[in-house]
Amino acid sequence: MHEALDIAYEKKLDLVLVAPNNNPKVCKIMNYGKYKFEQSKKEKEARKKQKTFELKEIRITPNIDKHDFNFKAKNAQKFLEDGNKVKITVRFRGRELNYVKQGEQVLNQFIETLSEIAVAEKKPVLEGKNLFIILAKKS
Repeated sequence: MHEALDIAYEKKLDLVLVAPNNNPKVCKIMNYGKYKFEQSKKEKEARKKQKTFELKEIRITPNIDKHDFNFKAKNAQKFLEDGNKVKITVRFRGRELNYVKQGEQVLNQFIETLSEIAVAEKKPVLEGKNLFIILAKKS
C-alpha cells in the first residue's frame, strides 16, 4: 500500500481504492478530478436524452355539460399530444357522492373520446370524494 502511495505521489496522480474488501486490496492510480468530471459529463448527457413528462390534471363534476366536456376533452388531447400524461378527476361534492356511477360514465366517455390517441393506464379509482383515471399517449 505504501509503495502504491509513493508511486502515485511521484506521478502526481491519485491513488483510488477500487475494491477495499478483497485481499489484497485493489487500488488504481489515476487523475481522480478528471475522472469525476467525465462522470458528471456522462450523467448530464444521459439526462438530456431522457424523456420527461408531466402529469396534467383536469377536474370535472359528474353532471358536466356537453360544451364543458368537449372543451376539457380538447385540452386533454392537447396535453397528450405534448407528451404529458393526463389525470382526469371527477370531484363529488355533498350528495353527489351517491352518483358514483354517473361519474364513472363521464370518465368512460372521456376514454372513448380520446381512444384514438390515448389509453387508460388502469380502471377508474375512487379515493375519498374523488374518482380519477390516468390517460397516457398511445405508443
